[in-house]
Amino acid sequence: MKPLPGTATPLGTAISDKGVNFAVFSESEGLSLLIFHTGATKPFLTFTLDPAVNKTERIWHVFIPDLDPPFEYGYKAIYKDTTFEVHDPYAKGLSSSTTWGSEEHYNPKGRCFIPSPFDWEGIEKPKTPFKDWVIYEMHVRGFTKDASCEVLEKGTFLGMIHKIPHLVSLGVNAVELLPIFEFNERESKKHTQMENFWGYSTVNFFCPMQRYAFGENPEDPSSELKTLVKELHRNGIAVILDVVYNHTAEGDNDGPVLSFKGLGRSSYYLIDSGGNYLNFTGTGNTVNANHPITKQLIVDSLSYFAEEMQIDGFRFDLASILTRGENGEVLADPPVLEEIDKAPALKDTVLIAEAWDAAGLYQVGSFPGKRWAEWNGRYRDIVRKFIKGTDGQVQDFMQALCGSDQLYRGNSPLKSVNFITAHDGFTLYDLVSYQKKHNEANKENNQDGANDNESWNCGTEGETSDKTINFLRMRQMKNFQTALFLSLGIPMILSGDEYAHTKNGNNNTYCQDNTLNYFLWDKLEEQRELLSFTKNLILFRKEKSDLFCRDSFLSEKDIEWLQIDFSPSSRFVGYILKDKQKGKHCLIAFNASESIRNFTIPNSSSWSRVVDTALSYPTDFITDPEKRPRLLDTYLMGPRSAIIAEAILT
Repeated sequence: MKPLPGTATPLGTAISDKGVNFAVFSESEGLSLLIFHTGATKPFLTFTLDPAVNKTERIWHVFIPDLDPPFEYGYKAIYKDTTFEVHDPYAKGLSSSTTWGSEEHYNPKGRCFIPSPFDWEGIEKPKTPFKDWVIYEMHVRGFTKDASCEVLEKGTFLGMIHKIPHLVSLGVNAVELLPIFEFNERESKKHTQMENFWGYSTVNFFCPMQRYAFGENPEDPSSELKTLVKELHRNGIAVILDVVYNHTAEGDNDGPVLSFKGLGRSSYYLIDSGGNYLNFTGTGNTVNANHPITKQLIVDSLSYFAEEMQIDGFRFDLASILTRGENGEVLADPPVLEEIDKAPALKDTVLIAEAWDAAGLYQVGSFPGKRWAEWNGRYRDIVRKFIKGTDGQVQDFMQALCGSDQLYRGNSPLKSVNFITAHDGFTLYDLVSYQKKHNEANKENNQDGANDNESWNCGTEGETSDKTINFLRMRQMKNFQTALFLSLGIPMILSGDEYAHTKNGNNNTYCQDNTLNYFLWDKLEEQRELLSFTKNLILFRKEKSDLFCRDSFLSEKDIEWLQIDFSPSSRFVGYILKDKQKGKHCLIAFNASESIRNFTIPNSSSWSRVVDTALSYPTDFITDPEKRPRLLDTYLMGPRSAIIAEAILT
């Protein structure tokens, strides 16, 4: 194996019938390539790269002839008197454990292997327009890990496939997967018994999480991810990955050196004048996203998953980090966003920004990406306030229902990804059952997690046997779901909210590998009322897509507001959405007060009631048009309730 100079592109490993080319960016003074037999701790080949031969600018490269995969490899980077053994940022596989929670000394090597042939069976990405998407935010491990989930491949990509029928039955047509890039679930230094369950701590941006593979092909977990994507696509469900390009698992000065720190600390991270990591993420470091090499890494990673894994879209955690320059300044035209926007592999993908960071930068309504949608945090806060009965929310709630035109005027309602709950924060049930967070189980003295949740416990903190309170909580959950699925924009529902999943008031379950984060399949029948209501709402939205799935804002001719009062104590919003082409208008009203509302119905003989959240299952949602009662001149809306009526065609 006499090494040759090799080439600077492509980064990572390039396998040919003559050998393997290695190329890696590094700021180091010296670099050695280490090659291991699979599973070995000592390399069988160490080659010290010569800067005069094996370096082009800051790309180190070498070609090793007659080298056959599979094998493991890494680099030894030299800085003055310090050496670091690190893995390749472009590695497509890592030598980490296949067993969740088993690895105590985590520092994986890269894996070089010939990918297994994969048969997509001619199944293409779903053709559902973005305006018609209903997003389901979920966690791969949590979805099938509970004992109530009777599948063999629990907590894995393959395990999730068995539960696709539930997603189809619910009516969602896009899943947003919490991070599935490789992370170390045992990274916590504070509490060794607590695990990083959510996975917002990326180790490598090309490797699917090893522990989410069942193990049919341990060298290549991506094949199992592809199988999941194919089966979701077969069922018309698009796949969004929640990606974390704002920080890495390497932390601050005290964090581990796994890859980026040892190869290019000042290129991959934002560093202050004192040599410390700038921390706009709350995790110890901040990715230098607009540095040329890091920008390329991000675009290459996204393109790889879009092309090789057939991913339909990406949700960017703390996306405002991508708008920061080398000193942390906010850029008007961030180069990385421009590169993402124009990357050929990403031209048809959906891009969703969490348009804020942990240092106070808040860009909801102003995120600079040209074709990006946004997680609408303002929508979440406004709807929570109105439904629980906060003063002075009528006008904001009206705008939220109409696609947040005050934020996105000049664009489209499709800029707004609407949500009431997400993984981070209270579940829907906890939102109506807890006044304060209860994060004691995280062993951080209840200091973690948001303090301001805009929640209301309906009169009692936590679980209760009081039927009156439980009935009110059910009504409030229905009210929230009604607002979500009848708002213009893209609705996103949190996994488990369809059956009123509770985390016992914990609003930051990032470290809980247990039933707080597991989908409890035996609860579906137990909570049939909310499940049925949610399914019917999603179906109603789809049937009325001309009204609710719009790609343009409403004009004055499209909506008629009814009995609106903007005084601070007002708790009522009523309106008619008009379908000019089909004449299937929809009357919607919300009464967030504690009193009965005597609501005058315009042209009352023309309306039949579809929904009244003040009623119990099955009269709360009447799906059969022939059984829907006609409205009278006035309708007595119960306290804290919502109604939907449909125009009767004559």
